[in-house]
Amino acid sequence: MKISCLLLSSALLCSATAAHGQVSLSTAVNLALKNSPKVRGAKADLDKAKATKSELRDAYIPAVTTTAGYGQSTGAPLGVPTIFSINAQSLLFSFSQKDYIRSASEGIRAAELVLHNAEIEVAEDTTNTYLALDFAAQRRAVLLQSLNVADRLVTVTSDRITLGVDPKVEAPKSRRTATQIRLQALQVDDDIAANRTHLAQLTGLPEASLITDINSVPEYRRPAGGSTSDTTSIQDSDGVRAAYASAHARQYTAFGDSRYLFRPQISLAANYSRVAIGLADYAAYYPKFGAPGNSENSMSYGLQFNIPLLDMAHRAKARGSAADAARAYADADLQRALYREGRAKLQNAARELDLRFQLARDDREIAQDQLETLQLQLNQQDGNNQGPQITPKDQLNAQLQERQKYLDVLAADLQLRQTQVNVMRQTNTLGDWILSAVGGNSSTLTPSIPPAAGNNTPGVPGKAPSGASTSPLPQAPGR
Repeated sequence: MKISCLLLSSALLCSATAAHGQVSLSTAVNLALKNSPKVRGAKADLDKAKATKSELRDAYIPAVTTTAGYGQSTGAPLGVPTIFSINAQSLLFSFSQKDYIRSASEGIRAAELVLHNAEIEVAEDTTNTYLALDFAAQRRAVLLQSLNVADRLVTVTSDRITLGVDPKVEAPKSRRTATQIRLQALQVDDDIAANRTHLAQLTGLPEASLITDINSVPEYRRPAGGSTSDTTSIQDSDGVRAAYASAHARQYTAFGDSRYLFRPQISLAANYSRVAIGLADYAAYYPKFGAPGNSENSMSYGLQFNIPLLDMAHRAKARGSAADAARAYADADLQRALYREGRAKLQNAARELDLRFQLARDDREIAQDQLETLQLQLNQQDGNNQGPQITPKDQLNAQLQERQKYLDVLAADLQLRQTQVNVMRQTNTLGDWILSAVGGNSSTLTPSIPPAAGNNTPGVPGKAPSGASTSPLPQAPGR
């Protein structure tokens, strides 16, 4: 089922109001679908499948040809001197032709499913790249904050060593922490460059204009029927259904090949010719042809019956077609089994990743609480020498730990979201999920995390929401 023109128009209107420089998720997917060579190739295969069916159906429509020629001859005529001729011929009845047409119909259905599957694969790739690019940008902002804290820690440690408070071994430790953060920042920069390049190749946009908007990502909707204990109840994917449609097509072809021998084939033929005996010695050899009343116009029509009795090559072809059909069904069964097994594991993995994300978020909140406690103790101990002393070095280390926990949260969140996208792709709900952004849904998949407490540097900057345009994802063809 295609997207209605009204929905497409409203989506394009929404995209026109998008913030300058930002590309929403649905816009990126829309551009990727238009730019994807995989989708264009699948559309070409679909056009070829439709043309194959038309070719088989058009066998019942008379094929009309005309031939003409001019010349002279002497002596015994070798044929009727025809100036021009019009021929028409068509298939009238065949036991095999209907099976071949049914095979072509299944081929069209398989091509439609392959096209839809290609579109979903492109949408999934674009969505995962979009999320990876956005989360890499967030990680880079956190690492810049951590690097600022690490540089301050190096300075504080150096001062403490000068005053004789800390041993000299603390200096390389603090420098090593700063170097590790710089290395992580370089790796994140590489990830940003790689994801931006890949997203630019997918969408056809220049890399400099690819600025993500996390608010354009719709909220994740868990598919109905989360139980995975009964794998037989799992609905087949487009790839599995395409494999079975292809197997059906091969079966119809094999059935048509097997009904070739000992069955009549009826053809319709008609001909009109114009004869000119003045260009040859035809009248001298056939004097009655030029007798008064005989016309130089010739016309014939009739039915031709053809019954193949012995054709060993076609019999062998029928056996080969049957073997191809059996192999196609075996491959489809194997693909279905692997898909159901993989989908059950994927849904279980999504639940596990959800719990891992919650653990990482709790660890980050614990670190943030510890940082706030250290900040409070540091403020209260000014002028009070009683109790354990909290130093600025302790506060900086706590800030680094909190920022590292935040990076763990971002990594877990990205892995969870990409797994959720894969689940929606497997359950044929990814297209509807992306289209839900058209309605202006600005909620994210998980709650946003506030910036670190006790740190003068700003938190991860937010992005202004932008409008979203629709992606031309069709609904999966009916079963």
